[in-house]
Amino acid sequence: MTGLLELEEVARSFGSLRAVDQVSLRVAPGARHAVIGPNGAGKSTLFNLIGGSLRASSGAIRFDGRDITRMPEHRRARLGIARTFQHSSVFLRETALENVLLGVARHAGVGGSVTRAALGRRHLLDRCLELLDTVGLAGRHAAPAGSLSHGERRQLEVAMALGAEPRLLLLDEPAAGMSVAETAGFTELVAGLPEHVTVLLIEHDLDVVFELADRITVLHLGRSLATGTPEEIRADPEVQQAYLGATDLEDLFPPPEAGS
Repeated sequence: MTGLLELEEVARSFGSLRAVDQVSLRVAPGARHAVIGPNGAGKSTLFNLIGGSLRASSGAIRFDGRDITRMPEHRRARLGIARTFQHSSVFLRETALENVLLGVARHAGVGGSVTRAALGRRHLLDRCLELLDTVGLAGRHAAPAGSLSHGERRQLEVAMALGAEPRLLLLDEPAAGMSVAETAGFTELVAGLPEHVTVLLIEHDLDVVFELADRITVLHLGRSLATGTPEEIRADPEVQQAYLGATDLEDLFPPPEAGS
């Protein structure tokens, strides 16, 4: 089966630094695919190459069989690639509803202010409320984004991204800075996303990764070290030595508890 997203020997250099080095990757339609690795492994650069905010120095990127290697970021978004970022990108003075409406209206081709976008377009407002309900913010639609907790802002960012009706959702360290309770809620949210939304995520919280991912790619020094199922990654000695230098994989990747 052809992957929804395929990277073939993709590289990106910054001067003499090879941030991403000949990475090949295939993400199947409907997958929950995680990219892990230590700081400096090239994960965020890889996302920027996929999203289009950076251009690859070499290699090819294909989305649904179409070469998008040189395609501008806005055209990739129109094809169905959306993302969240490491740092919050919400408009703090706007309400949660208004934040989502901005994205929904833009996807619908409606320009101008939020108020203008809403006038005479009840279906847009209904769609925004539906998205807020999807991410667990149904009762917070009128709250300014600046008043939301860190976890709620992350939920809002997912609603904003879903407003573009993506086929591929890139989540860049979504659980960073969350409390234990917020992380559990966010993990449940991502697990419950519709199957037609393929998810590719970067995440340092390995509990989140092993809870969500059906495939995992490990990056190390810009290269793809290993790709496989969670069980295969847990058992990979190269991951053990090169990823964290761990001596006991059971400590690094504890197996799931019986019955879980």
